[in-house]
Amino acid sequence: MTVWTDWFAEQRAAREEAGLQRTLRPRAADDDVIDLAGNDYLGLSRHPEVRRAAADAALTWGAGAAASRLVTGTTTLHTELERELASFAGREASLVFSTGYHANLSAVTALVDKHSLVVSDAHAHASLIDAARLSRAAIEVVPHNDVAAVRAALSGANGRRAIVLTESIFSVLGDAAPLVELAGVCAEHGALLLVDEAHGLGVVGDGGRGLVHARGLAGHPNVVMTATLSKSLGAMGGAVLGPAALIDHLVNRARPFIFDTGLAPSPAAGALAALRLLRREPELPLGIHRRGAELAERLGVRPSAGAVLSVPMPSPQCAVAAQASALASGIRVGCFRPPSVPDGISRLRITTQLGVTDLQWTHAAHTLTRIVGERLYATAVP
Repeated sequence: MTVWTDWFAEQRAAREEAGLQRTLRPRAADDDVIDLAGNDYLGLSRHPEVRRAAADAALTWGAGAAASRLVTGTTTLHTELERELASFAGREASLVFSTGYHANLSAVTALVDKHSLVVSDAHAHASLIDAARLSRAAIEVVPHNDVAAVRAALSGANGRRAIVLTESIFSVLGDAAPLVELAGVCAEHGALLLVDEAHGLGVVGDGGRGLVHARGLAGHPNVVMTATLSKSLGAMGGAVLGPAALIDHLVNRARPFIFDTGLAPSPAAGALAALRLLRREPELPLGIHRRGAELAERLGVRPSAGAVLSVPMPSPQCAVAAQASALASGIRVGCFRPPSVPDGISRLRITTQLGVTDLQWTHAAHTLTRIVGERLYATAVP
């Protein structure tokens, strides 16, 4: 008979030995650490207009939506956000969810079933992986950004409904997907291309409209887009964007939408305010790329297509030590280790943030250059 306390202890010991134990570290509201680990790329979560909109919505509507969207959980804030988000991205319609995770779960599980085929990029986000598994469809994982492999997989669909899963800007390596080529292959085989724009919206393309828009695919009938409201828009929630017929289908068939309480009014209003601010200041994303290119050159790594700078480390232990050194110097960076990284290489994950001052950014760039150099040198020298 399993003794659960013993099993938990064994699991923790194994994680600690491999350098993979994770710990929650609460931060205070007045935390003065320079945050280059979070995803608030444009710094809009603390923008006065966004905070005021979120606060006013809470005072007007209450702390939550109070019901699922199909009962009484849909407010005028939701419909305004959906209309303006679709317009911004060049799509016909959109549907907002409580999280980006739910958006991906809904889009995949409502579009395919056990009689279908899912072709998934090897670096796809965990939410897409889980969605594919829950859909009960046959799954074929193809090498990262390998268009030929996608074509070969779709050639074996044998009449099954098929969908290809990718991200626009990948969350670990920060590289871009070959969307035009993938959309062409999908069109050839009557498949849908689902593009997760979590790290593209607000960062790439004209005024931050995302990579789908930048590649001229916003009106493509075979392209479906998902996004999050918790990164560049500084709030929380997710969305699926595409044809109105798709949104109608999700409202009626997507279980994570039907059986979940609606996105709270406060983050919906915050995301809407952030979106309007981005429309008004379309030059904001340029600052992300300027800072990102500077830091990439300093660290000797490939520049990111988005806001995520990936810095390979020799081992999980080295990555954790570098992260701790940065924090001791007042800088918070991310640390990705197996199994979170698709290629098994431990990394520092540094996000370009516009919410830090020029002085803070200069200090962070100098400090991280020193820390990464020290760690790599210590590993290379016997």
